[in-house]
Amino acid sequence: MAKILVCDDSTFMRMMLKKVLIENGHEVIAEAGDGKEAIQLHRKFRPDLTTMDITMPKVDGIEAVRIIHKEQPLARIIMVTAIGQRAIITDALKAGASDFIVKPFDPAQVVSTVKKVLSLR
Repeated sequence: MAKILVCDDSTFMRMMLKKVLIENGHEVIAEAGDGKEAIQLHRKFRPDLTTMDITMPKVDGIEAVRIIHKEQPLARIIMVTAIGQRAIITDALKAGASDFIVKPFDPAQVVSTVKKVLSLR
């Protein structure tokens, strides 16, 4: 069971991701509604994995990944992106993201991506 931080400015998206993760045996230890909060919660909880929306207020997801990755180079972060933002994914991966899922997401895709990223070291 992994301890996961879920970051998305949409309460509905956080709820959907949280449901899929919990149903598959993971623990959602915290939720962030913006990039600044995501960075603070990552520092506090040091999760096994973080899901990070790209478009968020205060600090966007890519900048949050840069900051988190600089402080914790082994942090495992999955970007959550809307269809049509694929060009931005390259920036996210360069910033330190481990992988990405596209929303609206398929629960099976979320589970397989989480499993894959958790196996990385």
